[in-house]
Amino acid sequence: MIELEALRRQMRLLFPRLEEAEINLTPIEKGGSGRKFYRIQLSPDESIILVNYTREREENARFVEIARFLTEQGIRAPRIYLHDPAEGLIWMEDLGDCDLWSYRNETWRVRRPLYESALTTVRKLHQMPKEEAKKIEPYLSASFNEALYRWEQGYFFQHCLGGRFGVDGSVLRKLATLPALRKIALRLASFPRVLVHRDFQSQNLIVRQGQAYLIDFQGMRPGLAEYDLASLLYDPYVSLTSKEQAELSIFYQEAGGGRDSSFAEKLRLSALQRLMQALGAYGYLGITKGNPAFLAHIPAAMESLGRVAAEIEGLGPLRTVLQSLSPGGH
Repeated sequence: MIELEALRRQMRLLFPRLEEAEINLTPIEKGGSGRKFYRIQLSPDESIILVNYTREREENARFVEIARFLTEQGIRAPRIYLHDPAEGLIWMEDLGDCDLWSYRNETWRVRRPLYESALTTVRKLHQMPKEEAKKIEPYLSASFNEALYRWEQGYFFQHCLGGRFGVDGSVLRKLATLPALRKIALRLASFPRVLVHRDFQSQNLIVRQGQAYLIDFQGMRPGLAEYDLASLLYDPYVSLTSKEQAELSIFYQEAGGGRDSSFAEKLRLSALQRLMQALGAYGYLGITKGNPAFLAHIPAAMESLGRVAAEIEGLGPLRTVLQSLSPGGH
């Protein structure tokens, strides 16, 4: 909890021109990362964002270094003005409240260039030269590897199938030991890694003057570019048609100067992983953390997971369970 009067004193020291001004903090509701966001109005046409973070999630403390790195690399992200690590406070650029999700009801003609801007932005991250990427590695979370992919699968079984739907433990154990799932983790871990956002979805992309900016990138780590792409194309918050998904997939590949022969496989397997991770998070945040708003996104994600799983050999038992939990599956 921020002590407001102490914060106001600190603000006036940091921003002397506010000496005589009233400093008002307007809370901003944002996600489930354990951080609190406030908008501070400096003048009628100027504001900044104050972030108050805790050490509950270690990655929150990495946000500042990653943000500075991204802006230095010419990747659109909020600028950091000041950071007080002792108090867990960050003052940063206010990009506004208009995220990509806000455009979900617009026509595809309106939305497509915004999605393309998002993909162009994240592509810069994916194509970053290795010597540049190494500069930020000390501040990143653990790299995607077989263990992390297996953890994502277990997270889904525990918090979604078990925690949300009450699937019997014996069934969950059988699913968790499916040879196909281990094979998927091994296969994905075998490919070369690049820097990835890790939570590249519509609510983590701010649109400003028609351009997409990355936010909530504190979970950045080495992984597969296709994981980020899958996060956006199979975003449970926004329903994209198969035609829209295909257009964006082609755009992303062509923006990289060519097509990778293993691209389709990596995207399909990454989509499975990402949806399992997201569903595990919705169950954890919705039930364990007591934030039921996240549970509303489970049906859309389950439907997408069922479609993706149907395209992957060896996942019959998982598909059976998913079908039994779907609205028309009983």
